[in-house]
Amino acid sequence: MRVRVLAAGKPSLAYAKSGIGEYLKRLTRYGTHELEYLKAGDSATVSAALLERSAGTYRIALDERGRALTTQEWAEQFTALERRGDLKAVTFLIGASDGHTPELRATADAIWCLSALTLQHELALLVLLEQLYRVATYRKGEPYHR
Repeated sequence: MRVRVLAAGKPSLAYAKSGIGEYLKRLTRYGTHELEYLKAGDSATVSAALLERSAGTYRIALDERGRALTTQEWAEQFTALERRGDLKAVTFLIGASDGHTPELRATADAIWCLSALTLQHELALLVLLEQLYRVATYRKGEPYHR
């Protein structure tokens, strides 16, 4: 199953760029993980673009109002999605600075949160990629996840 991440706006902070690159590199050992940046803008414009670019995939919107999962629960969710057999890709959606529209939240297949805190977009992307890596190593029984 392919994992895609769609994020509004490219990172500009050096530490975020470095971390994002590091985790994308690490994830290459664990299947196909793609990152695509969309043009930043207002919530309505970005949400519409996210929905368009994620059509035909299982959509997981990242939102502080979403469901908080443990790493083990993430791994269980990935296993359940893979077992469905009808999914070729899962797409994580990171929206505009003013959040996702109600339409996007209603259309998404799931809404998860990375933290109850509101995270700056670059940091949210970095945390997401680290968690994807953590889940991948956990599922393989590797020691990264302790």
